[in-house]
Amino acid sequence: MNEAWFQQPLFGITITVLFYVGAQLLNSRYKWLNPLFVTSGGIILLLLIGDIPYEAYKAGGDIITFFLGPATVALAVPFYKNFQKLRDQLLPIVIGVGAGLICGLLAVWGIVSLLHGSKQIMLTMLPKSVTTPIAIEVADLLGGTPELAGVFAVLTGLLGSMIGPSILKLFRFRSDLAIGAAMGTAAHGIGTARIMRDSEIQGGISAFAMGLSSILTPLFCIPLIWWL
Repeated sequence: MNEAWFQQPLFGITITVLFYVGAQLLNSRYKWLNPLFVTSGGIILLLLIGDIPYEAYKAGGDIITFFLGPATVALAVPFYKNFQKLRDQLLPIVIGVGAGLICGLLAVWGIVSLLHGSKQIMLTMLPKSVTTPIAIEVADLLGGTPELAGVFAVLTGLLGSMIGPSILKLFRFRSDLAIGAAMGTAAHGIGTARIMRDSEIQGGISAFAMGLSSILTPLFCIPLIWWL
């Protein structure tokens, strides 16, 4: 094959779109299977099997990444549209998000301590439940590994989007408020995009919870860092 074609941005864009279309077809049959999980895994396997350097994919992948910013901001639209309906529920949402963040941070401390992980790993994992760009910056400020923090954030969002709705259903959570706040706090943008397909109100609450958790997480990390 012509290796020069791999260096073109069209290569990265093309394989991403093709994998995503295939992932959507799988998702239409297996609702729990997040298209992002299939797309990312498929691209990684293709690059490994084809011995294609990541830099070749990155030329086109960066163009797609550029649009993640506007797409993430657009998640706030459902909350804005339903703000009047949800205005009286803002305090419970804020309390729920705060409680969820504290539980998440303590869970990281407990798991890493139980497995005898290093302090750097713990600092890297602490911001795992916020959106990836913020997780990278927070981990860097805390003294963790930014690149690994991005991986933890993406994995958290993917797993949360795939198993979160089932767990909430298992424990009989039916309230839009509870489902939206839980998904936005635990699974950030990926989880928000997942439940947006089921309910615009849940998606709006989740988007607000995601934004609020991105603000509160660095603040909540401060006393934990002092303690450590």
